[in-house]
Amino acid sequence: MMRILRSRPARSALLTWVAIWPLITALLILGEPVLAALPLPVRTLLLTGVLVPLMSFVVMPRLTRLADTLLGKAAA
Repeated sequence: MMRILRSRPARSALLTWVAIWPLITALLILGEPVLAALPLPVRTLLLTGVLVPLMSFVVMPRLTRLADTLLGKAAA
């Protein structure tokens, strides 16, 4: 497993999934009262409008630093 995580594409995919799953779940739960009445394309637009900046500027930089610490800089 550790060997797979040292592969840059595999590591990137795993980190992205680990970050997106709880974020999208939380956004769906928190936004359900407001979003439920909206058409699906509008819900998707709003959710991704929040999710992408959160992932790009808040979550992934921190998660990447944590992974570097846990797996060692050689994984990067």
